[in-house]
Amino acid sequence: MNVRKMSLTLMTLLMMFATFLAACAPTVVPQTPSTIKETVVVEKEKVVTPTAPPAGPVTISFWHAYNADVEAKFLEQTIIPAFEAQHPNIKVQAVLVPYDQFRRKLLIALSGGTAPDVARVDIIWVPELADQGALARLEEVMPDFETLKEQMLPGPLSTNFFQGHYYGLPLDTNTRVLVYNKDMFAAAGVEKSPATIEEFLAVCEKIKQLGAGKYCFADGGTYAWAVNPWIWSFGGDITDPQITKASGYVNSPETAAAYQFLKDGVDKGYIHPGIKGGGVDAWGGFAKDEIAMLLEGPWFPPLFGSQFPDKAYGLALMPAGKGGSISVVGGEDIVIFQQSQHKEAAAEFVRFMLSEETQLKWVETGQMPVLKSAGESEVIRNHPFFGIFLEQLKTAKARTPHPAWARMEEKLTNTGQAILAGEGTVQENLDRLATELDALLASTP
Repeated sequence: MNVRKMSLTLMTLLMMFATFLAACAPTVVPQTPSTIKETVVVEKEKVVTPTAPPAGPVTISFWHAYNADVEAKFLEQTIIPAFEAQHPNIKVQAVLVPYDQFRRKLLIALSGGTAPDVARVDIIWVPELADQGALARLEEVMPDFETLKEQMLPGPLSTNFFQGHYYGLPLDTNTRVLVYNKDMFAAAGVEKSPATIEEFLAVCEKIKQLGAGKYCFADGGTYAWAVNPWIWSFGGDITDPQITKASGYVNSPETAAAYQFLKDGVDKGYIHPGIKGGGVDAWGGFAKDEIAMLLEGPWFPPLFGSQFPDKAYGLALMPAGKGGSISVVGGEDIVIFQQSQHKEAAAEFVRFMLSEETQLKWVETGQMPVLKSAGESEVIRNHPFFGIFLEQLKTAKARTPHPAWARMEEKLTNTGQAILAGEGTVQENLDRLATELDALLASTP
């Protein structure tokens, strides 16, 4: 074999061997820029964005309208410290907002994105706030909601239900009963509290005989909390049971009779003129034997007693009329706002406020518990005055649970003021009110 032929043969073998090595090597697939970018981003997210543990305690804001003298102090000195001791990573910032400013300030905060995390709100505000999308659905926020719901008294619980969902839980409940001045009754020769509207008027005539500046009854205005017990007890109402119309109800003969009763009471000097909107120091007047009767809630005994410990008074049911002895269901619900960035912490505070231990602590301030189990406790069984309120709650009614209620009550209040001022007849005012309320009900879901 010559040298040239050998060289060609060797070269051929080398080329075959290189081809064999290339076939055995792993295939290298070039990566596109998008693939590289995606891989880098995923790896970066895994490393950089995990939620870090909080550097310090979470702070939640709790808005409320507890009275400053007793309830707010009890909240800040007893309730919140107990909660924070059990939950050291949650701090509660309590904000006292006067009731007459609460709704307006809350709506302003909602529009500005600065709503509180949790709040104690009037039961009548829940449908309105829920309709606005302001409240969290508690069954979606609290995994144990069904368990909590079953522990609540059904009446107060119902005030949180709107269009198929629960937007809060009851926090406390109450109603109004008749408070009577024993010294004034004795001076006027009245032996017992009036059980009927007729007996109430008879007592008023005797109180009037005590002289100038002596009033049979006083209340703060013509808002629903004040006038609805009279309307219902006279057999009237604000709307039909389905809350679809006011005509035939708010301007019915029974409702008109209740307003005529109030107007006559003012005109005859039975009822303190402060009900016309001028304001009245009802408790001060009661303590000084200037006012014989009031409608008050379970906060009255501890608060009034702290101010006037020597003043004797009695408690009785709302005087009955054609509709019976009907008072108003009051109370507050506790809600969590959608804007809250700390819903889990807020839910822990809700659970604490609704625990039996906490609910029974509030009893000493006059707050009535909402738990079914609380009624069986020795604290409630041996309570000095809750019995009359629980009896009144058997027939008490809630104010109209409707998103438009705030606007409805404003018209109701203004109409009452016009009636007491003698601006037109009772029927003329109520007929106009019925038309206005019908329009509101028709325009609001």
